[in-house]
Amino acid sequence: MLFINDAFAEATPPPAGGGTEMLVMVGIFFVIMYFMIIRPQSKRQKEQKALMASISKGDEVVTSGGMMGKIKGVTDDVVRIELAENVIIKVQKHAINSVLPKGTISQD
Repeated sequence: MLFINDAFAEATPPPAGGGTEMLVMVGIFFVIMYFMIIRPQSKRQKEQKALMASISKGDEVVTSGGMMGKIKGVTDDVVRIELAENVIIKVQKHAINSVLPKGTISQD
């Protein structure tokens, strides 16, 4: 015997379950994705929508660009914000990030 005999693996039966473990894992993955990504994102969208509906003249706001000012006028899509005395800019309504408590912006 000069050569080594070929080794053959034992015949093992296929795993039991028929793939239900894979379906359970995929289901768990989607549940985790829902609670980690989808649900918080929809909650933020609802909060932003409520913020857009609640802004009114006189509110102090911060825009997405970081500018702070007092709202002088609101239309359906556009907000006029006074940054300083006689300095008024127009921004789109969705550019407002947050509403500040009254008196946050000090008038020098």
